[in-house]
Amino acid sequence: MLVSREHAAAAIERNRLKRCIREAFRLEQERLGPIDVLVRPPYGVKASADMTRRLRELFVGLNA
Repeated sequence: MLVSREHAAAAIERNRLKRCIREAFRLEQERLGPIDVLVRPPYGVKASADMTRRLRELFVGLNA
């Protein structure tokens, strides 16, 4: 997984983004099955519970 400095300048923010993405994937992994996923967060987005929820909704939409 790669989150560049353009997405978040501080390493702590980049790591928080990665944790949110990993958590959303982990929670939906069983439903997704064997699939490769590329997640590119918008520039300047902050990691949050809302971000994780929205990613989970997107992952569910992939399986539909």
